Amino acid sequence: MGSVRWAFRYGSWTPTRSEWLYAARCIQREEKERIGQFVFARDAKSAMVGRLLLRKFVCERIAVPWSEIQLARSPRGKPYLVLPEATTTHTPPLSREAQRWSFNISHQGEYAVLAAEQGLQVGVDVMKTTMPGSSSVSQFFRIMTRQFTEYEWSVIQSSGSERQQLAAFYRHWALKESFIKAIGTGLGFNLQRAEFHLSPQPVTEEQGQHRTMMHLDEEEEHSWRFEECLLDADHHVAVALGLHSPPPAGPRCPSPPPPTAFTHLTFGDLIAQATPLSEEDPAYWDGFQSKGEAPQRQSSRAPSE
Repeated sequence: MGSVRWAFRYGSWTPTRSEWLYAARCIQREEKERIGQFVFARDAKSAMVGRLLLRKFVCERIAVPWSEIQLARSPRGKPYLVLPEATTTHTPPLSREAQRWSFNISHQGEYAVLAAEQGLQVGVDVMKTTMPGSSSVSQFFRIMTRQFTEYEWSVIQSSGSERQQLAAFYRHWALKESFIKAIGTGLGFNLQRAEFHLSPQPVTEEQGQHRTMMHLDEEEEHSWRFEECLLDADHHVAVALGLHSPPPAGPRCPSPPPPTAFTHLTFGDLIAQATPLSEEDPAYWDGFQSKGEAPQRQSSRAPSE
């Protein structure tokens, strides 16, 4: 089975006029318009990179020509590929292997990430460990009390310093979000239903880990596997991988495959196989330059994308 893990640091990306206008030419018209409506430049950049990541993946791994890619959103906002046979193009139908790919993206902090897998449900979430902007750590935790179980809070609050507690908080948060994004439930899912039991092995920039377990409705869940890694000291990524059907009866595999490492991409990588879909729109650059700087944000339920 195939695996893809990509990351792009949009927070430090300062697009030139030519880069921004070319990127806008390489995405669908409705997405270009949506991105143009963002108030803050950071949000516009993250959304643009997310679209380019998706199109790059579909073009390179599912082998749909860039100009033929049609992405749509589920009612809950999760992106999906409109299969060629459902369009008016002359692209051949996808092979069975190509249709077995599942993919998901996330953007938060400084990064946008994409995770994809053949034959498994996939959800990905990236979270940046940040100090609360307008409240103390204890006050922030009180606001978020209902999002975690009593056991999870005991783990978070016994992690050491305030910074270490926040890192544990965002680690749990990324795990929960990766799961609900994989199942496509969105905001209606009660996060306390999914309780995570972390592996004692630390997650580092050099070494990811895959031994964290989830209890769903108080029962240990064997149909799901979770990969975790750090993109840098502040950004934790969780990838949820689920079987499309329950596993066969019998003992659980004692040694799941190691987590797939994330590849850090450049803007050149994003557009390496891109094909412009529209004419250049100089006013789109003017609109981007007029956008403000985003304020510091605390954690919130992430988009289902």
